Amino acid sequence: MQAISWDAALIAKYNINGPRYTSYPTALALDPAFDSAMITPVLQDAPSELSLYIHIPFCHQLCYYCGCNKIVTRHQHKADQYLTALAQEMALYQASVADKRITQLHLGGGTPTFLTEAQLTQLMQLIHQHFLLTTEAEISIEIDPRSCSEQKLRHLRQLGFNRVSFGVQDLDEKVQIAINRVQETELIRQQVQLSRALGFSSVNLDLIYGLPYQQPDSFAETLAEIIRLSPDRISLFSYAHLPERFAAQRKIPHDSLPAAPAKLQLLQLAITALVGAGYQFIGMDHFAKASDPLAIAQQQGHLQRNFQGYTTAGQDALLGLGVSSISQINGVLWQNSKVLADYYAALQQQQRPVERGFSLSEDDRLRAALISQLICHFKLDITAFCQQWQLIDFWGYFADAVPQLQPFITDGLLVANDSELTVTALGRLWVRSICACFDAYLTQSQQRYSKVV
Repeated sequence: MQAISWDAALIAKYNINGPRYTSYPTALALDPAFDSAMITPVLQDAPSELSLYIHIPFCHQLCYYCGCNKIVTRHQHKADQYLTALAQEMALYQASVADKRITQLHLGGGTPTFLTEAQLTQLMQLIHQHFLLTTEAEISIEIDPRSCSEQKLRHLRQLGFNRVSFGVQDLDEKVQIAINRVQETELIRQQVQLSRALGFSSVNLDLIYGLPYQQPDSFAETLAEIIRLSPDRISLFSYAHLPERFAAQRKIPHDSLPAAPAKLQLLQLAITALVGAGYQFIGMDHFAKASDPLAIAQQQGHLQRNFQGYTTAGQDALLGLGVSSISQINGVLWQNSKVLADYYAALQQQQRPVERGFSLSEDDRLRAALISQLICHFKLDITAFCQQWQLIDFWGYFADAVPQLQPFITDGLLVANDSELTVTALGRLWVRSICACFDAYLTQSQQRYSKVV
């Protein structure tokens, strides 16, 4: 990737609020009036290979920055009740996906390693009981290093997990104290090294920039240590401070947060360091070694994006289970209840705990394909796209986008003509904003999203 020019004027001009486009339309379009009866036929017509996401909402301790759907508790037995509910939900889907192969499984949260070894074993047994998990499936889990002993990590490998993602966020103690997530660097180092020794095929480390008290010098030290640990992938997320939505964030003093220019300096440091260390900048918030399947998929033009972020699996073939989980299959999206009591109540009535959903129109599907192509590969072959979607006049169809795209073209962030759209190296930082020009739903809801950088 070419070096990014950090133009202060462009940063001020284009660093607006916008979606992350893990789906199009985004989750804000999901409608409570959705008819969940359509899920069964959708599943029956689904692709032969699916990805499975399971949300584990529990955490032992509250991290102040977190905006995820979570339940902080010390009561381990609550996970037993949750596993019983998951079994009920799996049973409601089993017949509809009996002939589908699960090629990717991901446990997210919350903190999946909140579960004990016995509970993890029970969960995997339930999955194998209700779904056809292939022997070559990617099986991944998000790990809080503080809740994952050496024994538990070994147990995960024995259960068939082959990919791990450790939540690091920052290695500086002052930052860790401010976000209520103190963890020794040596603990992370030991777990990464053990993961290698145990034969996990991929190790990901999560970082966040824009956290309280982050400084260029200390963040540079964090980056240097991360590079020494040599993970296969690195996720670098922008902290979105939304205390009006997430009560825990009110514990973070506003004046402890880096101002916008300082936050951008942290991002510049990270991109420069990681690309300089040989990582491929996948886009937005992901880096991967050139030999990683994510990087190879991008190199070969097969990279896609779904509610789990960048993926090598289909973007329209994801089944989500558990409280708040979102599914996206064959142009239909649906989300489970966000409140645990509502989730349990639906299952006790032997009903899928679906709270809202959305069925994409032909126009939605077309725009989703365009946005996915740009956000994954930064380039669109207009001729091939028109052939695929039977468009006679690309720019006529997207006439509303033309005036919105013009500033990006003028400022060198985008090249556009009759044959292709290409996001330039400089424009990659603003690919979300460029994609938003093609978003037919982005009106009053825009302020509900985070800044694009």
